[in-house]
Amino acid sequence: MKVDETVTEENVNFEVKPGTLVEVCSDEEGFKGAWFCGTLVEVKGEGKFVVEYDSLLDEDSSLLREDVDILQMRPRPPKTAEVAQFEVLDEVDAYYNDGWWVGVVSKVLGDSKYIVFFRNSNEEIEFQHSQLRLHQDWMNGKWVMVSKV
Repeated sequence: MKVDETVTEENVNFEVKPGTLVEVCSDEEGFKGAWFCGTLVEVKGEGKFVVEYDSLLDEDSSLLREDVDILQMRPRPPKTAEVAQFEVLDEVDAYYNDGWWVGVVSKVLGDSKYIVFFRNSNEEIEFQHSQLRLHQDWMNGKWVMVSKV
């Protein structure tokens, strides 16, 4: 099996302005490597922004707003071609604990269920097909997907 990179969308215009839908990577212990969906609400300058998360809540149960650095932020990934079934060793993002976590399909259970292995935590967790997407990386202003050839 040869592994190749595929650019999934050539010209992504990532406009860092209020209203832009983004994903933010956390550096907090226990959340490293996870991407959380939000909306850019304020440009503070010097590569700093305020993001309001779609599903993370603060102490008073309102949507969490947080200052983030441009290096922690990316546009939301484009939709990829619909995958009828994931295969063992497919690199995926799994929606878990309100964020997208990078993992690898370690077992296909059938009935649209999969076991995904997470390197960061050395855990395996079961997911429904609808909770998975093919993993893509944001590199140099382009979305890149590792594909098996």
